[in-house]
Amino acid sequence: MRILATIAALTLPLVACNQNTAVGNDRESQLEPAPTPAPIMGAASALENVATAIIKPETMSGVDIEALGGKNGRCAVKLTEVGFPSFLYEPDGPGAIKLNGKLIVLPHTGDGRYEDGGLIVTLRSVDAIGNAGLQAMDMIVVPPQASDEIGYRGYVRCYEGAAA
Repeated sequence: MRILATIAALTLPLVACNQNTAVGNDRESQLEPAPTPAPIMGAASALENVATAIIKPETMSGVDIEALGGKNGRCAVKLTEVGFPSFLYEPDGPGAIKLNGKLIVLPHTGDGRYEDGGLIVTLRSVDAIGNAGLQAMDMIVVPPQASDEIGYRGYVRCYEGAAA
């Protein structure tokens, strides 16, 4: 009896090992609460008191995209061709990035450049096409008061009414 109790006690923590809550993973709709979008904030307040070394682009969920107004007329920078966007922008209009669990809207300030509150995001087309046919793109993120930029190679996909 002790052996069975010991085995049960050791295997109990493994029951929840398959619970991956990352964006894009399937969940049972009747068990999971409806997702809520990340708050939309200015760069200065969203990144206040956050060490620049830990600022990394996050994946936007479907509800995040809807909170920003949807995909129509916009382009999305994805870190993988099949992933959710990490940066959503209107050509020659504002863009949005998710950092520190917050959506940050950045005004378009120049050719592929978006900035606000010391945060700078620059997009550069790359002469490469991914396996799924999407155009490669570099996304360079410079957090406020950072001494270095952080570069990411991803892919761009434009939706109805938008052109990269």
